[in-house]
Amino acid sequence: MNLFRLLVVIILSTLSTITIVAQESIRDKILEIATIDEKVMMPMRDGIRLATDIYRPKTDLKVPVIFSRTPYNFNSWGDGKERTRTMERAYEAIKRGYAYVVQNERGRYFSEGEWDILGVPLTDGYDAFSWLQNQEWSNGKIGTLGCSSTAEWQMAVAALDHPSHAAMVPQGFGAGVGVVGSYYEQGNWYRGGAVQLLFPSWLYSVEHDKFKPRIPPGATQEDLIRISRFYDLDPENPPVDWAEAFKHLPLKDLLKNVNGKKEIFDKMISRKPNDSQWFEGGLYHDNMDFGVPSFWFVSWYDVSVSPNLALFNHVRENGDDDFIKDNQYLVIAPTLHCSYTRATENTIVGERSMGDARLDYDDQIYGWFDFLLKNEENDFKEKTPRVQYFTMGKNIWQASETWPPKNSELKTFYLNSDGKANSRFGDGKLTVSMDRSGMQFDSFYYDPMNPVNSYGGGVCCTGNAVQGGSFDQSEMEERKDILVYTTEVLEEGVEMTGFIESTLYLSSDVKDTDLTIKLIDVYPDGTAYNLDETIQRVRYREGYDKEVFIEKNQVYKINMTPMATSNFFKKGHQIRIEVSSSNFPRFSRNLNTGGANYDETESVIALNKIHHSKRYPSHIKLPFVEK
Repeated sequence: MNLFRLLVVIILSTLSTITIVAQESIRDKILEIATIDEKVMMPMRDGIRLATDIYRPKTDLKVPVIFSRTPYNFNSWGDGKERTRTMERAYEAIKRGYAYVVQNERGRYFSEGEWDILGVPLTDGYDAFSWLQNQEWSNGKIGTLGCSSTAEWQMAVAALDHPSHAAMVPQGFGAGVGVVGSYYEQGNWYRGGAVQLLFPSWLYSVEHDKFKPRIPPGATQEDLIRISRFYDLDPENPPVDWAEAFKHLPLKDLLKNVNGKKEIFDKMISRKPNDSQWFEGGLYHDNMDFGVPSFWFVSWYDVSVSPNLALFNHVRENGDDDFIKDNQYLVIAPTLHCSYTRATENTIVGERSMGDARLDYDDQIYGWFDFLLKNEENDFKEKTPRVQYFTMGKNIWQASETWPPKNSELKTFYLNSDGKANSRFGDGKLTVSMDRSGMQFDSFYYDPMNPVNSYGGGVCCTGNAVQGGSFDQSEMEERKDILVYTTEVLEEGVEMTGFIESTLYLSSDVKDTDLTIKLIDVYPDGTAYNLDETIQRVRYREGYDKEVFIEKNQVYKINMTPMATSNFFKKGHQIRIEVSSSNFPRFSRNLNTGGANYDETESVIALNKIHHSKRYPSHIKLPFVEK
């Protein structure tokens, strides 16, 4: 073994030892104030048993429950970060007078049954609530808590309105949105009808092989606790260079190409947005009721910020119960996916400083739980704003009774140019009035084999392929297949807070293509920081229940899926948008053939034109806040 490899082994061994010591330390702290009941096999209505760890405070009083159901490994023996975090969460709950219960979804680790994505079946959540409600140490009230996949099952279960489900705190909950308002996400699988490629890499990292080792049926709790010290059933997947792996065609063989477990991916990749199977799973859809007070946590640089905000509004506006509608609260942080508590005095997201983005998350969350699970007459509602949102640029937390704030008004900006808006060196302008003197369109070639690369943005789970956050886009903007439209230099600072609506008029020489748009804050030195981005597959411009292909050189109105932000553009800055036809590998490429895309290997280069005339006024509506 050479010296370098020896050093790596020593470092990794040391880090592992440090992690184990930290786990033992937090475990010892828990045991001072609580009882740990591990590998409780909680029965579901069909006889399947789900592995559950229960942390209960040492008291004779009945206590409320904070419940977290997850596909991730929380085995308390080992050196995993998720396991340490689980015990840290448990300790925080116990010292505040709660039992903390964490459970694996069916088919995960020591839980019996077969796993499927997105919280299937819904009845598992309902059955777990009933079991917990009936425990002699439970006061009968349950709050759910979790981020990402540990949040995504909560919304649909909330629609079942279990009497014990009294509060929830979903964080980074993109995949919990099926269909809400104008968003047809289907669990974050789609955005604007284009596949988001976070799922293949995520599935590669988490899906257990159907030929995995299994615990024999009927194993006792004693047996499971004993063997969990030696076997945690957590596979170690070979590393994958996702920056290269995502390029593979056909898309349906992407996981096969990296020797991944492809059963779930195979099933999902062929589904169209309106496939009935989406509506049979564990997703919340806006035709479902909603019966639980909720404290929502969203991030500006997460994969599903705009649908998250739409869901918050949907619940407040459409619930049947006034108590439920009145008890919906929202936090929007300037962070990456599930990174709320990592904010510091100088929070850097990508390359951009957000300043001091800290918030008293734990105190607010437990104030919420105390109010609803303990019936404490505390001051949560008096001191907690309905909506807390972070305004970038100003780098401050602000508050509002609504999202967007009532003093946010949309102002229309039109795309203009002399026909040469290609790249930031072009003549594209963003103006409050249409300039009819110039060319009436800009054109660019979109080659699926040379797509515009994703750079920053709201991403998750894509390995080394995309780093999320705000990055200087100016070098990217040198590409000729990116149309760039920029305002004049701002004479005074302006705050933009709310949803961003955009309409583009497109003609093309292919049957189908995509349109992408990105919102940018341009600094005086030319640094161009991305704020949000979206995409629209043109075949779904008339709705996701049908595919309508385009005819050569006909002009079509394309309403883009809305974006959202809160950003202060300082004096001397400029507002910019980028328009193109790819943002890869955040979104899958449209191969421009009019085919299914997922089963194709050949592509067609498209000549796409964005029209901006009196007849075809391509524009963007920006939400300015008047102070």
